Amino acid sequence: MGIEWFVWGWLAAVAIVLASAIIWLFPRVPERYVHIHVWLLLLPGAAAAAGWIGAGNAEAGPWRFDAVSWLMAVYVSLLSWAIQRFAVRYLHGDRAYRRYFSLLTWTVSAASLTWASGDMRFVAVCWGLPLAGLVTLTALKKEWRPARFVARQMAAVFGISWFAVVIVAVWLGLATGEWRLVSALSEEHLARLGAWEKAVMNGLLILAAIIPAGQWPFHRWLMESVVTPTPVSAVMHAGLVNAGGLLLWRFSPLFSGTGAHAALFLVAFVSILIGTGISLVHVDYKRQLVASTMAQMGVMLVQCALGAYGAAVVHLVLHGLFKATLFLQSGSVVPRVGRAGYRKASGSWRGGMIVGSLLGVSFWFAAPGEPARLLSALLLGASAAVAWGRLADFREGRWLGFTAVAVLAFGSETVRHQFMAFFHTEETLSFASSALFEWMASVLFIAAALAAAWIANRRTSTLAVRLYMRLVHLGEPRPAAMETHPRYLASYMKEGMAHE
Repeated sequence: MGIEWFVWGWLAAVAIVLASAIIWLFPRVPERYVHIHVWLLLLPGAAAAAGWIGAGNAEAGPWRFDAVSWLMAVYVSLLSWAIQRFAVRYLHGDRAYRRYFSLLTWTVSAASLTWASGDMRFVAVCWGLPLAGLVTLTALKKEWRPARFVARQMAAVFGISWFAVVIVAVWLGLATGEWRLVSALSEEHLARLGAWEKAVMNGLLILAAIIPAGQWPFHRWLMESVVTPTPVSAVMHAGLVNAGGLLLWRFSPLFSGTGAHAALFLVAFVSILIGTGISLVHVDYKRQLVASTMAQMGVMLVQCALGAYGAAVVHLVLHGLFKATLFLQSGSVVPRVGRAGYRKASGSWRGGMIVGSLLGVSFWFAAPGEPARLLSALLLGASAAVAWGRLADFREGRWLGFTAVAVLAFGSETVRHQFMAFFHTEETLSFASSALFEWMASVLFIAAALAAAWIANRRTSTLAVRLYMRLVHLGEPRPAAMETHPRYLASYMKEGMAHE
C-alpha cells in the first residue's frame, strides 16, 4: 500500500501542473505568474524521481510504473521546464502567449500519462492526446496560411497513427480477454492469437510508430514542421517524435517470433539514408535539424528492429536532450562579424580509420552478445573517425585529438552502460535478433557508407547531381507550406499603426 502512494503523489503533481496551466489562461492573472507556473513544472519530475528511488515497480489502479515509466516522467518534466523557461522571453509579446504555455503543459503531461498507463484502453486514449496537442500548438498561428496547412496535414497523419493504436488495443483486449497490458502480452494470452492476427497488429503498431517519428514515407509532415516556433519544435523533436520507440517497447512481446522486425528495419534504414542526405545538402539550419531527427529516429527504430529496446530507450532520451539543446541554441549559429568561415579539416583519414576501428572493435568485443552491439560498434567507430578528423586541427597535435576522442568514447559508454543497467528487465529483453540479421544490417550500413563516400568523391557526375537535386526536393516543403513573406506580419503592422 505504501508504494502506491508514490504513484498517487505523482498524479497529484501532474494535476497541480495542469491546474496551474488553466489558471494561467485567465487574462486577469498577472503576467509574472508565468514564472511560478514554470517552476511548478518540476513537481512531477521530483515526484517521479522519488518514486523511482523509493518504489521501483509500482501499480495503482490503471497506472503502472517501472524503471522506464519513472525515467520518462522525470525526463518529460525536466524537458518541459527547460523549454518553457526558454519560452518566457522567446514568446513574449505573441498574441497567443498564454495559450502556448498551457498547451505545452497539456501536451507533455499527456505524454507522461501514456507511459504510466497499465491499461491498454488508457494507452490508446493517451497516445493521441499529445499528438492532438502538437497539432493545436502548430495551428495557434491561425493568421498564417502555411501554419494552418501544416496543422491540417499533421492532423491527418496523426489521426491514422491514433486510429491504428486504438484498433490494436481493442483487438488485443477482446482477443485475450485482458485489458491490463502486461497480462494481455503474456505468453499464455498471446498463444491465443493466430499468425495473421499478430501480423496485422504488428503492421498497425509499426504504422503508428513511424508516423510521429517522421519516417519514410510519412516524413513530409516533419520536413514542413519548421513553421512552428522554436519552443514547439524543441518539444516536438526532443519528445513526441520519440514516442514510436516507446510504443514498440511497450508491445515488444507481440513482435516475438514474427517477421515484422525485417519490415521495420527496411523502413528505418531508408529513412536514415534520406534524413542524412537531406541534412547534408540543405543549408537552412532548422531544416538540417529536422532532417537529422528523421535519421536519428531511424537509428532508434533500427535498434528496436534488432531487439535492443533498452538501447533504443537510452538513445531517445540522450538524443532528446541533445536535440532540445540544439533548437534552443539555434540562434547562436548566426554568423558574427569577425568569425572565421569554413575551414577544411586537416586530419588524416587513415588516422581516423585506425582510431575508429580500434574503438569500434574494442566496444564490440566487450559484450558481443548484447542486442545491436555490432551496429553500435560501427556507429561508434564511424563517429570516432569523423571526430578525429575535426580534432586533429588543434595545434597541440593529434595525440590530444586521440585522447579527446578516447575520453568522449569511454564517457559515452559509461553513461550508456548505467542507463542499460536500469532497463535490464524482461520487457526490454523479450526479443533478440539473430546474429545473421544483425550482420546483414551492419553490412547494409557499411555498403551505404562506402556508396556515399564514392559519390562524394564524384560530385560532378550525373548520378551525384541527380541525387543531390532529389535530396533537395525531398527536403523542401510543398508550396502551400511556405510563404515568401509572412503576410500576417503586415496585417499586424497595419493594426498597430491604426491604433496609434
